[in-house]
Amino acid sequence: MPSKQSEAVVRHWATARLTSQLPVAEQPDRETADHAWAGLTSEPRDVDYLSVSEVPALWIVPKDAVPDRVLLCMHGGGFLSGSIYSHRKMFGHLAKAVGARALVFDYRLAPEHTHPAQVDDATAVYRWLLDQGVDPARIVFAGDSCGGGLVITTQLRARQQGLPLPAAAMPFSPWVDMEVTGDSYDANRDRDAYFHRDLVRDLAAMYVGEGGDPRDPLVNPLYGDLTGFGPIYIQVGGDEVLVDDARLLYEHARKAGVEARLDVFPDMQHTFQMAAGRAPEADDAIQRMAAWVRPVLHREP
Repeated sequence: MPSKQSEAVVRHWATARLTSQLPVAEQPDRETADHAWAGLTSEPRDVDYLSVSEVPALWIVPKDAVPDRVLLCMHGGGFLSGSIYSHRKMFGHLAKAVGARALVFDYRLAPEHTHPAQVDDATAVYRWLLDQGVDPARIVFAGDSCGGGLVITTQLRARQQGLPLPAAAMPFSPWVDMEVTGDSYDANRDRDAYFHRDLVRDLAAMYVGEGGDPRDPLVNPLYGDLTGFGPIYIQVGGDEVLVDDARLLYEHARKAGVEARLDVFPDMQHTFQMAAGRAPEADDAIQRMAAWVRPVLHREP
């Protein structure tokens, strides 16, 4: 039985569905949408935020965080929206639970910028982080929704460029299947408060761009070679139409010999972790990620 507090996530997505049906001129701008997302999350205590001048990013610094352990955080938003400001509080809760610093960054958005702009931007920020002297064995990628897919494709791009891979990855509610093939689009059609197959197809088309290939591994990591990747921990809500994206990514990682874990949270919506600090299910998810990743970050390189 979902908690009363988690109903805020359902209301958020139900409102977003109604808003998406309005004429374009009447839809909220990106900044307004960011405020709506951020409103789901409580402000974590004892966490500071520091702007970065060299890259479009924000350092999230919990009190007593171990400075050389870093979460590189990739926000969701269907590649059309979202920002460091919509997601800073959620990643702040995660960083505080882990006891590490986090770096959340902005990347170029569709439809103005199509693939590979987003993957290139994420890889550039990762390169910058490495250039600051942070050991890749002390870096973990984390991201929600399309950011969850970016968590994987950025590693593929980094490996192409000869960069070392991070220690681990934590994609939650990951959107990875740009062919939109999952059976859960039908099974959860009446449970998901916002997403449906046609909508996700439209989002994928805007991201991939005209002439783009939805089977390009840097677009769709289900076609990528994950051999040699660090462990992956995946979370997903049981009521999402994207449940099969999470399952397919889990199975793909396991086939590549990657240590992987998948937790499905019953009755939860897409990116329910955004209710961190308010809903017990979100707090449970954050604590599970923290408990899983702490030993990885403190493991000897």
